[in-house]
Amino acid sequence: MDEGDDDPQAPTTAALKAIAHPLRRRILREFQSRTAQRAADLAAALDEPANKVSFHLRVLADAGFLAESPELAHDRRDRVWRIVQDGVNLGGGRHPVDDPVLGGVVLQGMVDDHNEMVRRLAGWASAYLSGDDDHAHGTFSRFGLVLTPDEFVAMLARIGEVVEEAKAAHDPEAAGSRLYEMDIIAVDDRL
Repeated sequence: MDEGDDDPQAPTTAALKAIAHPLRRRILREFQSRTAQRAADLAAALDEPANKVSFHLRVLADAGFLAESPELAHDRRDRVWRIVQDGVNLGGGRHPVDDPVLGGVVLQGMVDDHNEMVRRLAGWASAYLSGDDDHAHGTFSRFGLVLTPDEFVAMLARIGEVVEEAKAAHDPEAAGSRLYEMDIIAVDDRL
């Protein structure tokens, strides 16, 4: 395999613009726990005005992240949305983004979201480490491994496959189900 053959395709400019907004990223995270949702329910969950959430839902739909599901609606006024694409990879290598400045804005938003997740994890970890909370709500794992760039790309593809397999195998009706957010960050020894 030639290095870069498995590079992810860069998102479109419309997709980058859609996820550059922090509320839209929050909306997409809400869809990770339930693939179909009503605008009013999302507005309540996010503590945002319904008209604001509706606007952002349309932007996400225009960018290909969401689609309306009228078959799930109670009547013509009821709008139910379903997720079509629940993640984005910023591309790279042989597939750079068309607008690097916009790509940088999205990357900074993703870093901010990641830092918030790490902050939540760190806030909980002391209770877990002391035994005050015996439920594993998260993890912070670190591994070191020596790979070629091709092996690294293959490993990332396999991790993605494992995540998709776990999502497909999950029973949405299972008691105690929770949304686990997972970021993967890796750097080589040249950074």
